[in-house]
Amino acid sequence: MRKRAAVLCGAAAVVASGLTAVPAEAGAPHAPETFHAAAPAWKKCATDDYPTLQCASVEVPLDHADPSGRTITLALSRVPHTAKKYQGPLLVNPGGPGGSGLTLAGFVAASLPKKVAAEYDVVGFDPRGVGESRPALDCVPGHFDAVRPDSVPTSPEVEQANLNRAKSFAEACGRKYGDLLPHMTTTAAARDLDVIRQALGAERVNYFGYSYGTYLGTVYAKLHPQRVRRLVLDSVVDPTGVWYDSNLDQNQAFNARHRAFMDWVAKHDATYRLGTDAEKIEAAWYAMRSGLKENPAGGKVGPAELEDTYLPGGYYNGYWPYLAEAFAAYVNEKDGGPLVEAYENFGATDVAGDNGYSVYTAIECRDAVWPRDWAQWRKDNWEMYERAPFMSWNNAWYNAPCAYWPVESARPERINTTSQVPPALLFQATDDAATPYQGAVTVHRRLERSSLVVESGGGNHGITLSGNACLDRHLAAYLADGTLPRGSHGDADAVCAALPDPKPLTSKAAPGTARGSVLHGLLGSRI
Repeated sequence: MRKRAAVLCGAAAVVASGLTAVPAEAGAPHAPETFHAAAPAWKKCATDDYPTLQCASVEVPLDHADPSGRTITLALSRVPHTAKKYQGPLLVNPGGPGGSGLTLAGFVAASLPKKVAAEYDVVGFDPRGVGESRPALDCVPGHFDAVRPDSVPTSPEVEQANLNRAKSFAEACGRKYGDLLPHMTTTAAARDLDVIRQALGAERVNYFGYSYGTYLGTVYAKLHPQRVRRLVLDSVVDPTGVWYDSNLDQNQAFNARHRAFMDWVAKHDATYRLGTDAEKIEAAWYAMRSGLKENPAGGKVGPAELEDTYLPGGYYNGYWPYLAEAFAAYVNEKDGGPLVEAYENFGATDVAGDNGYSVYTAIECRDAVWPRDWAQWRKDNWEMYERAPFMSWNNAWYNAPCAYWPVESARPERINTTSQVPPALLFQATDDAATPYQGAVTVHRRLERSSLVVESGGGNHGITLSGNACLDRHLAAYLADGTLPRGSHGDADAVCAALPDPKPLTSKAAPGTARGSVLHGLLGSRI
């Protein structure tokens, strides 16, 4: 992992710029034992899909170093166990940071084998600042409203327009939530998990996290190894790169997934009529992007919104048929209507998205040191853009408020090699763009006795309970009785073949009906 001098001196830049300096949450003393959480009062909150879902809330300290001080509220959900054999609570998290886990509890309970799910209370939660938890953050409602400036800063004016948006977002967060921002860290969220454990009356918890949820789970296991019973990590964050390096490095992986999408379109020329040469198809996509700069589709989809629309295809290939149809209609029929529909389905940000982004920035900007000199960002992202043009600058502006964040950055938890954590089960696709493969290998090596199950040739992010029976068998066996694969396949203990890529649509079905689509609709905002 590349390290940058500007990253290492970022804390000094905070002090020099007059920003609020506060103690790092990561260094706060461990004090949850002195905070006594009341047991949740569960009430029915059933939905058609999840008829046994229950909801409650729990109070946690805003500052875990001051457990007798101000408290905040976390929203919980639960599908209670029904079997005589009870294996305790299984906390589930969809990632983000900023993703709501309330519905995920119902999904996980319904997707696991019935016998396995029946032995757990499957518990979802909205982390601090998220969703139904209170207070919930929303720094700038409508921050992503169309049409935004082009993400690629081809002129000083475009760059300044994007910088103004980033600065104003950071300033608004400071004005509205100055009392909360110092306590918006992964470490604080992990300490919240232990309060939830206490409130549930459990000696130990089981934990199942996707994406950023793997980092949250890993930090919890580092802080409270004796409180972990089973630990499942799907699509694993590399703890050595949080967060500036990780966001830069994933740009190349997303570029590769975008090109894999172009290859797929080329294979289905009979349907999309965009040719059989993937490079020419990619050129047509960038030509579409250029055209939208002058004439946004439907007055809504300019270049930045186009990137927002096609980025989810890098997370989940089940979206490819819908994205390909919109692409083909624009190129072949000069019809921007399907592109607007695709944007509304995959790219547009609603109120929950505004909340998710506010929490995303609050945690990532506070969690770790970021460069405070914009010249460093400009240099790094232009260099990355030359190799990976698809989302490099879009991703840069998504994270740019961290260059101007109004509180000092903390230091991330150091995840050292440990045998204290019970044997964990990790899942990783080889071509995952959001959390590249090496991150899973790193965590596998640092969590001694863990097992790594690899989806060979897979490019999706979030791979269990998404239709791959081989992966799900390993998950079910581990949750049933702790069984872990112990093979020798390079870095992996077991290898599962990836599911085939999707086929073009045969009818105009709405996205989101397949199990994989349902899961990916529940996973947190991009990491």
